[in-house]
Amino acid sequence: MNLLLDAFAWIFSPDRLAGSTPLPTAIGQHLAFTFGSVLIAALIAIPWGWAIGHTGRGRETAVFLSGAARALPALGVVALLLELIPVSYKTSAAVVAFVLLAIPSILAGAYSGFEAIDRTVIGAGRAVGMTERQILFTVEVPLGLSLLINGLRSATLQVVATVTIAAYFGLGGLGFYIMQGLANRDFVQILGASIIIIVLALLLDGLFALVARFAVPRTDGPRARRRTPISPTSVPAPTA
Repeated sequence: MNLLLDAFAWIFSPDRLAGSTPLPTAIGQHLAFTFGSVLIAALIAIPWGWAIGHTGRGRETAVFLSGAARALPALGVVALLLELIPVSYKTSAAVVAFVLLAIPSILAGAYSGFEAIDRTVIGAGRAVGMTERQILFTVEVPLGLSLLINGLRSATLQVVATVTIAAYFGLGGLGFYIMQGLANRDFVQILGASIIIIVLALLLDGLFALVARFAVPRTDGPRARRRTPISPTSVPAPTA
């Protein structure tokens, strides 16, 4: 219990605003790595996943590559890339590793969101003369948004935890305090930095929950009820 209290005291100590890497700077670096990597992964995985979900082709390849990417250890990938490219590009090496970590979840969310749509809805769209582009952006994308957001949510939580290893290569972030604490056997500092990472993960999880709540089309509620067609049986029969 004393260790936990000491960790919170460490977090809120004025000393965290000083030094070579102040705590706000470390948090900013951590979030920059997280959002930058997830954004790059999304730009790669979302169009790819939508193409798979819309056409139904390439799913097996995507599943294989996603599984292979999940199996790659992020620390090992960064270390390997640093061996292959100049040291001046170590930031890029770390970002590549984080992007590879984020792609599988986003890719799975993108194509599984399309696969979960009832095929009769797609068929109805084609029957009324909608083009493939219209079906993609007015039917499939909105209806598949829920699973896509879940994929982005999962990827972000994975990356925000893994970005800690960036400090192992001198790239900053909250992992700096953990590495420094390990070197100095300062368990209070290690726990304090870990608590901040957990809080960041919880805040990001809550943010995606809000996005999912407001971005995904609702099929219930007062608006939906007002738009519900009137059943023929509910119309009173004309009196003689």
